[in-house]
Amino acid sequence: MPEHIVVIGGSLSGLRTVQGLRRKGSTAAITVVGDELGLPYDRPPLSKTFLLGTADEQSIQLVDGAALASLDLELRLGVSADGLETDARQVHLSGGSAIGFDTLVIATGSSPRTVPGITMRTGIHTLRTLDDAQRIQLGLRNAASVAIVGGGFIGGEIASAARGMGVDVTVIDALPTLMTRGLGNELGTRMSELHRRHGVELRLDCKVTGFAGDGAVTGVELADGSVIPADLVVVGIGTVPNVGWLRDSGLTLDDGVVCDEYLKAADGIYAVGDVARWHNPRYDEPMRMEHWTSAGEQATALSSTLTGTPTPCTVVPYVWSDQFGKRLQIFGRIGADDDIDIVFEEADRFVATARRVGRLEGVVAYGALKEMLPYRAELMAAPLPTRSP
Repeated sequence: MPEHIVVIGGSLSGLRTVQGLRRKGSTAAITVVGDELGLPYDRPPLSKTFLLGTADEQSIQLVDGAALASLDLELRLGVSADGLETDARQVHLSGGSAIGFDTLVIATGSSPRTVPGITMRTGIHTLRTLDDAQRIQLGLRNAASVAIVGGGFIGGEIASAARGMGVDVTVIDALPTLMTRGLGNELGTRMSELHRRHGVELRLDCKVTGFAGDGAVTGVELADGSVIPADLVVVGIGTVPNVGWLRDSGLTLDDGVVCDEYLKAADGIYAVGDVARWHNPRYDEPMRMEHWTSAGEQATALSSTLTGTPTPCTVVPYVWSDQFGKRLQIFGRIGADDDIDIVFEEADRFVATARRVGRLEGVVAYGALKEMLPYRAELMAAPLPTRSP
């Protein structure tokens, strides 16, 4: 049993790991290092209720001061990790200090991508932190028009929030439909039509080449020569795992920290959350997931492993997105070649299944949780695949 556990990352996956350890009886000394100054908070509301003003900073906190004190840990906030000496069991921190460990949990998350080769400027934002959300919220209050670069779930949520505030919205994406990567073309087309019905202008199959304006942004320049006017621009084109500080560590890095099914990257070193690329036995292949529920489930499995019960992480992917007053939910995965069937439809509400060679691979519901539940149960009950020798 480890005597000193160091957790690098003070967000959901790091906090849930610590809570799981204490719940399972760990008496180890625990140090949590986080690069933000405030207490751990929930990120999903940042692109949903927080932008709309129906959630505030206090309501999205994951833990209050009393609950944090009950975990009996050392919390070092406003500090980032700069390097890892695997053999020496030390993490180097910003400011020149270092901290030793018996067991290390890497929970450094991910950072938003920016548009390659294009200089950001005033009025252009990405969304990852509370500070980001506060800046975007203020910008939406004062903007007449917003351009969103990226038509994924975050882009869809910001578009929904902006339309709810009466702001003109244009979403720009290089793919032919919104949310293509998560939903595939057929369901992505369905969600694109929903956005159009709510007054969102879509510029799809379009490449961004630059931003207009001297100093502050005034528009987004496209490859066809057109310019989308905008008082505010939000870039939401995915994230990259925060692994730069690990480049000289000797750990295997490949779109994240490569781990086995127990989230183990090396002897005494583990990863959880957005930064982990682990072997999920349910799919018999490495995967990295940027989902709230996955982070919690990984933390639960890891806390069991670290308290003496080795537990593989067999997460079924789940992501939700609140858009135009209804919840979009995706269980499992939707492949480009899956057979899509609409199994329930009523006005804007629907449930769709994705099957591959007859096997249910995913289910998508928009505003239809009750109607989706039998398909979710089928997905969860599917046996783990037999691993090839």
